[in-house]
Amino acid sequence: MYFVLYTKNTGRPIPRIHYNPPDAPLLPMTLLPAGMLGALLGALVACALLFVAVWFQAARRDPGPARPGTVGLLTGLVTDFFDTLGIGNFATTTAAFKLFRLVPDEQIPGTLNVGHTLPVVVEALIYVAIIKVDILTLCAMILAAVAGAWLGAGIVARLPRRAIQVGMGVALLVAAVLLLLGLFGVTTRLTGSALALSGGGLVAAVVGNFALGALMTLGIGLYAPCMILVSLLGMNPTAAFPIMMGSCAFLMPVGSIRFVRLRRYHLRAALGLAIGGIPGVLLAAFLVKSLPLEYVRWLVVVVVVYAAVMMLRSARREIQAAAQL
Repeated sequence: MYFVLYTKNTGRPIPRIHYNPPDAPLLPMTLLPAGMLGALLGALVACALLFVAVWFQAARRDPGPARPGTVGLLTGLVTDFFDTLGIGNFATTTAAFKLFRLVPDEQIPGTLNVGHTLPVVVEALIYVAIIKVDILTLCAMILAAVAGAWLGAGIVARLPRRAIQVGMGVALLVAAVLLLLGLFGVTTRLTGSALALSGGGLVAAVVGNFALGALMTLGIGLYAPCMILVSLLGMNPTAAFPIMMGSCAFLMPVGSIRFVRLRRYHLRAALGLAIGGIPGVLLAAFLVKSLPLEYVRWLVVVVVVYAAVMMLRSARREIQAAAQL
């Protein structure tokens, strides 16, 4: 079941799919106060420009080929198209990398973060101001995710190849479980009506989003777990959308800068994701706007499990090879 939310002021449909629990009313949509909204979006643009500047300078020094391939461009287009409609893009991109052998396993986390940064920023600029949520809750959770990403990127960028393979394999299986929970309606039953958190609930949200930001640098997407987190804390699941999109849009430039500086990413593949991904976002946001995605989600579960198995098999082979030396 899916529905399209409508803005309070214009009556125009919001181009994103939301799952609504039975008998739950639509939330009234309002814009954030103009000053706060301007500051938030201005900070986001500043983060994105800083990331672009750092990436450009690093790419000029990279000895590898900088021209993206056709497969990389199509991967960015398709994965960010469905990311804009709520599917997520990390797990599906990882599956494409494994299937077409585009990126060495140890460079996949950095490539995911670097390549998808600009498309996700475009998503956030389009959507983050639409859904009503408390500004303190929103900003606190965004800052926590950014801090987690900064710490996590520094750790992940220094992990050995086998540790990354095992970690990503487990992360992909977790992502598959979260997708299945959504498909079977488990997450839609964890509903509340709050649009703000305070006290212990806010502390729990900040700690949880810090952990999710750190895990995102390993390759597990933030969308589904963030939806579950805010639902468990009694918030309306719709409030997760500005939180999770804002969190990703701010944390990805911060985490990606560390991957770029440490050269733990694949330049050609990342460029393909970035260049192909932005048109995918715009196509989904302004032209397609909504799709019945139930069958697509089942396909994504299969793809994610495939990628997890392939990643864990790669880790097992390297462990066996090391034991024979």
